[in-house]
Amino acid sequence: MDQKVGLLVLLAVGLLCLSVAPFSRAQDPMEEVLGDDVDVEDELDLGLAGAEEEDQEGDVQDEAPAAPKTPPTPKVTYKAPEPMGEHFIAESFDRGTLDGWVLSVAKKEDADEDIAKYDGKWAVEEMKESKLPGDKGLVLKSRAKHHAISAQLLRPFTFDTKPLIVQYEVNFQAGIDCGGAYVKLLSQTPDLNLDLFVDKTPYTIMFGPDKCGEEYKLHFIFRHKNPKTGEYEEKHAKKPDSDLRTYYTDKKTHLYTLVLNPDNTFEVLVDQTVVNSGSLLTDMTPPVNPPAEIEDPDDQKPEDWDERPKIQDPSATKPEDWDEDAPAQIPDEDAVKPDGWLDEEPEYIGDPDAAKPEDWDEDMDGEWEAPQVPNPACEAAPGCGAWKRPMIDNPNHKGKWKPPMIDNPNYQGVWKPRKIQNPAFFEDLQPFRMTAFSAVGLELWSMTSDIFFDNFFITDDRTTADRWAADGWGLKKAAEGAADPGLATQMLSAAEERPWLWIVYVLTVALPLVLIIVFCCTGKKKSPETPAAEYKKTDEAQPDVKEEEEEDEEEEDKAEEKSSPGIYDGWIQRNTTHLSVTVSLTFKSFFLAAAEENGEEIPAEDEEEDAGKEATADEKLEDDVLRRSPRNRKARKD
Repeated sequence: MDQKVGLLVLLAVGLLCLSVAPFSRAQDPMEEVLGDDVDVEDELDLGLAGAEEEDQEGDVQDEAPAAPKTPPTPKVTYKAPEPMGEHFIAESFDRGTLDGWVLSVAKKEDADEDIAKYDGKWAVEEMKESKLPGDKGLVLKSRAKHHAISAQLLRPFTFDTKPLIVQYEVNFQAGIDCGGAYVKLLSQTPDLNLDLFVDKTPYTIMFGPDKCGEEYKLHFIFRHKNPKTGEYEEKHAKKPDSDLRTYYTDKKTHLYTLVLNPDNTFEVLVDQTVVNSGSLLTDMTPPVNPPAEIEDPDDQKPEDWDERPKIQDPSATKPEDWDEDAPAQIPDEDAVKPDGWLDEEPEYIGDPDAAKPEDWDEDMDGEWEAPQVPNPACEAAPGCGAWKRPMIDNPNHKGKWKPPMIDNPNYQGVWKPRKIQNPAFFEDLQPFRMTAFSAVGLELWSMTSDIFFDNFFITDDRTTADRWAADGWGLKKAAEGAADPGLATQMLSAAEERPWLWIVYVLTVALPLVLIIVFCCTGKKKSPETPAAEYKKTDEAQPDVKEEEEEDEEEEDKAEEKSSPGIYDGWIQRNTTHLSVTVSLTFKSFFLAAAEENGEEIPAEDEEEDAGKEATADEKLEDDVLRRSPRNRKARKD
């Protein structure tokens, strides 16, 4: 018994601690990748620095006892990422300038004059709520304007035997209402002019987030060249299955990555987690390769082609007794007018309390009539006015006769044009070999400003891309994680927004404690069984033990008179027993109600047993109170 109580107490204390203790953040997997490259000032470093300063001040301070210090929050120090491998562009904007980037001065076609110009503002600055002082990025500053900026690669990227990895970071500092944050890989063409970068500038790949209204997108589009016609057509990847809403609303920095492999497979990752993947041959819309056969556009359905699966039976005739004119309903001839029906009383009468408005003009408004109200004389009667027989369905009503439907013997099926060879058919088994690109650009329209871009990186080596991500986005993730509030703070913040959560918190802490108190305080000691107690275990006939009970009662009364504190001990024990039975029945009633709500059957014997237990407990309590009451002792002895 003591072991069970101890275990339950430990369990309750553990639940209480988990409910109120701040969440201890586990080591982030990205921090393991970062390793020694992340400069984190921990408590030990701060202590050593403080010791050196104390040595310089003198020996007097060394003799004074050191005051306890609160361990500071770990601080992540920013260090600009450095590319360590083959790459085509690596831009972190930590120089603080737009050197190497070109602002478009063109105008967008098919747009109003006041918004046609690409005059949206760009800036290089830190995030508004930066957790890494010194980390800068490219910020879209304007709203409701066209923005266009681009930069040349170190050298053009050619699709051959190595994969393509494109990655960059986006932070919607002010959220996003309607706008995009995607990049375009501009195709290498002789007439490519970054000063005139517009929406119609040829691109090879468009990749990145886009949102308008409640539609959250993550584009991956590539332009495929038709080997027969030489024309380009956009191919869109299937929609990701993952819910992308969080990436647009949490105001955190997210890493977007596109991986294209020479075997025509692709992966789209957010924060290094795959959210979409597939094949360029089978998972793009429209497909890269057209169908080998198409329907003949010159084929026409023959005039005698019968597509009707069912027809009316031509041999059927209308029965002679079929009456198409029989009404659907007829008066009920068996109906009898109820007694007390007031034929002479109208159902509605003019309101006797109504008065003609003072501004009523009979020339303009006509003769005034009081509004109609229900006739008070009809309230106690079954009805007023002319009595009519109620209408019932006519058993002879058959409606208009129609021949029955039968299978069409001439049915030829649904006609379809014949198939012919597709004159535009081609088969491109290597769509990965796209048009080479030589620049990267952002051509965007946004209704929200302060979109933060950072750490653009294009390479053909996955390990190099992962290292760049760890040095850039990994630091941001570590800093944001260190600044996140603990579980207790998050629970309090959530309760401020949703006050009903306080009920959940209280029940989470209080319920285990109540159960432990009930379990510990409702036990009773075993006593030697009396003959009367033994008889209660069976339903067989029981001998009269009244005399023995009276003798036992007299002995107990004498003992109680000698020691008065025993009265209170007995009262506590009896009431504790009653509390145990009551709590047990209460919890059982709760579970039975839940079972009944779920449609489970409740055995009748359980209900009878509960009622018997409750009645037995109440009777026993009442009998004990009467038997133990000092007022009844004298009469009982007499």
